[in-house]
Amino acid sequence: MNFEYKHLLNKNFHDQSRVWVYQSSRVFSLSEALDIEDKLKDFTDKWLSHGAVVKGEAHLFFGQFIVLLADESATGVSGCSTDSSVRLIKEIEQKFKVNLFDRLTLAFIFKNKIQLLPVSQLEYGVENGFISPDTLYFNNIVQTKEELENQWIIPVKNSWLKTKISFSNSKL
Repeated sequence: MNFEYKHLLNKNFHDQSRVWVYQSSRVFSLSEALDIEDKLKDFTDKWLSHGAVVKGEAHLFFGQFIVLLADESATGVSGCSTDSSVRLIKEIEQKFKVNLFDRLTLAFIFKNKIQLLPVSQLEYGVENGFISPDTLYFNNIVQTKEELENQWIIPVKNSWLKTKISFSNSKL
C-alpha cells in the first residue's frame, strides 16, 4: 500500500491550520469511500464560523482516516463550527456503522497494511514482534497541518508510545 499523502494537502493552507483526525474501526468499501468523500466535500464547501466561510478541506486517507483541516489564518473556527464538524463525523459513524471516536485503538503499519490494536494489547504486540521501535504508528493526536505532514505517520520510537512500552523483552 502506498502511504504517501502529503501531496494531497492544500499547499495554500497555513502550516498552523487546525487538524482533526478520525480513525475508523474498519476500512471503508469503495462505494462507502466515494459517498464519504462527497459528504466531506459538501461539508467543507459550506463550512461556516459565525457566518463567515471557513477555509477548510477534508480527506479520507487510506480508506480509514478522515482528516479535517481548517486554515484559521483566513477565518477562526468557533465552537459552533467545530460542533458542526463533529455532527458530520457522527452522521458518517451512524450511516456506515463504524466507530470514529475510539481513542483506545491504535493504528500501525505492519507488513505494509494498516493494523489496529487496542492500547491494552500493546505489550502483547511488542512481545510477539508485531511492534518494534521502528514500526510506523498513526499519531492521530496531531493538531496542525505541519504536524500532520511531519508527525502523523512516525516510528513508535518517536511517538508518545515510547514511554508506555518496553522493548527489552520483545522477540525482535
